[in-house]
Amino acid sequence: MANHAQPMTGAAPAPLPTVQDRFPTAYTILFALIVLMAALTWVLPAGQYERVANEALGKDAPVPGTYQVVDAAPQGVLDVLMAPITGFYNQATGVANAIDVSLFVLVIGGFLGVVNATGAINTGIERVMQRMQGREKWMIPVLMLLFAAGGTTYGMAEETLAFYVLLLPLMIAVGYDALTGVAVIMVGAGIGVLGSTINPFSTAIASNAAGIPFTQGMVLRLVILALGWLICVAYVMRYAERVRKDPSRSLVADLKADNEAHFLRHRESHRDQVLTGRQQIILVLFGATFVAMVWGVALRGWWMAEMSALFLASAIAVGLVAWMGEKPFTNAFVDGSRELLGVALVIGLARGIVVIMDQGKITDTILHALEGWIGGMSDVAFVNALFATEGLLSLLVPSTSGLAVLSMPILAPLSDFAGVPRDLAVTAFQTAIGITNLVTPTYAVVVGALAIGRVPYQRWVRFIWPLMLMLALLSMASLSAAVLL
Repeated sequence: MANHAQPMTGAAPAPLPTVQDRFPTAYTILFALIVLMAALTWVLPAGQYERVANEALGKDAPVPGTYQVVDAAPQGVLDVLMAPITGFYNQATGVANAIDVSLFVLVIGGFLGVVNATGAINTGIERVMQRMQGREKWMIPVLMLLFAAGGTTYGMAEETLAFYVLLLPLMIAVGYDALTGVAVIMVGAGIGVLGSTINPFSTAIASNAAGIPFTQGMVLRLVILALGWLICVAYVMRYAERVRKDPSRSLVADLKADNEAHFLRHRESHRDQVLTGRQQIILVLFGATFVAMVWGVALRGWWMAEMSALFLASAIAVGLVAWMGEKPFTNAFVDGSRELLGVALVIGLARGIVVIMDQGKITDTILHALEGWIGGMSDVAFVNALFATEGLLSLLVPSTSGLAVLSMPILAPLSDFAGVPRDLAVTAFQTAIGITNLVTPTYAVVVGALAIGRVPYQRWVRFIWPLMLMLALLSMASLSAAVLL
């Protein structure tokens, strides 16, 4: 019989490992995927399409019918170890990969560290909670509508990383969980990308690569956007209200105390405080920064460098308004960046998977195999097979613009032989990548958001897969009906 007596020292017994303890971290999962892709470069034949410069796309596009097998480029141990490094920055070509996104995340962390040091955010959250008491659930559809608008118009994706640290404390404070906060932002922007209308990084590039105006197929995309948004809002609100009424039903219930301690750690000291004049100015600067970011991206063509500069400038402005002093300011900025360091690292790891595939020359091989699979099908079967094909490809190439340039020049011409209009091929592309980019571990937005929200990847998959299935059925039904009509 086992002896369960406590040791004489009086030390508490070590806790049994939980499911969360046994499940690998995002770092391990992503590195394992890099190793897997490297192994596939030893098995799959290497191949490439010929590429020609496309001035309209601003990139080299593959030429249909030009695929050929090339010399193998199997990836070894050194390549695997270099993949995360190259995922940040390609030292051979001088091209920045994920380093700009990771730097953006670190600057956001520094900006938030400075703002949090002033106490303005926590005091402001308390005031918002008091005013919204009893009406908290209506935040969800309003916020999801705003993020969907960003997704459908200018492809809001990486920019959403700035909003998680703002909205997660509020969602947790009103009785929801961290997963709800992540879902409001990621699903909200995701359904906008799925139902893209004028999104230049999805619809416009894919339509251009397919050789059609991006306005073709707009009515169908608006229908998918509206119905998809209703489905997503209902799904997220149902889960959120269930959690608020019974916190034990949260998919991250075991992390509740840790998440509250992390996101609301300064709440008690600000519960009864009144916003000072300086704090009110800081909150105005805080909100104006996000408005300026959206304006810059949507209308001025800003990207990560400009957004990083914006948040750096705002951090300095907040420090001056609060009159923090040089050392407290720099300490707050560095401490804030430190909290998001893990997020920055995981983004580079995710990019390393694509690096291995490209260096091993198996990306085009996989595309060519899928091209052969869907050729010669009937119209309804073709459009649904195209939807599935783009979904599979997006797991490997999560960039909407990157996948559009890679796949549309090859797959769109096939739709002519199947009697399917090319605008439906574009819609199949954007709905497929919109769905899979809610979960793909190679996508910086997914792994970054979950890291910021402290939501384990397997819990997110458990939450999101029924919604993904509903959106897939909606997309396939819409595409099939459009073909038949």
